[in-house]
Amino acid sequence: MQKIVMLTIAAISVFALAACDKGGTAGKSEKAAAVETSGKIIDFVVTQDGSPMPIKPELFDTPAAKEFVATGKNPYIGKQEAIDKGKKLFQLYSCTQCHGGDAQGQTGPSLHGPDFKYAKDATNKGMFETIWHGTNGGMGAKGKGLMDPTDPNNGLMPDEVLQIQAWIRTHGKTTGNE
Repeated sequence: MQKIVMLTIAAISVFALAACDKGGTAGKSEKAAAVETSGKIIDFVVTQDGSPMPIKPELFDTPAAKEFVATGKNPYIGKQEAIDKGKKLFQLYSCTQCHGGDAQGQTGPSLHGPDFKYAKDATNKGMFETIWHGTNGGMGAKGKGLMDPTDPNNGLMPDEVLQIQAWIRTHGKTTGNE
């Protein structure tokens, strides 16, 4: 009987430790966990010319950003807290000046879809690339270290771009995760 009790306690301990997974991969997608261990990320391309767009993997420093860089899907879509932060960032970085208060278009194009100026913006990977590195149409890069090349600490982090996307996607029928 004592052996059964000891084995039961040992089994419960193993399951409890696995559930805690301190510093591990609990609650993360397999691809996000693979990114952390392998360092592999999706291939980004520059909107202007389709050339490779390297982004330092360490900038993808949140669970959502790690999931995105592994899958191209934005885990913030439909998450109200991220949507609220995205709206504030859209305003803070003066996106409203060109795209309007609700991203409906002003001097810059509407971001609602389904007809995007850059067709790739229908996907979250494509819209991320456009926001991160800018366009030929007058939008400057907003990515960390690119927004102001003289200040490597200036610009948006990947997680912030994903929050902005989450807010933008509330205004149209395209989620970008299809």
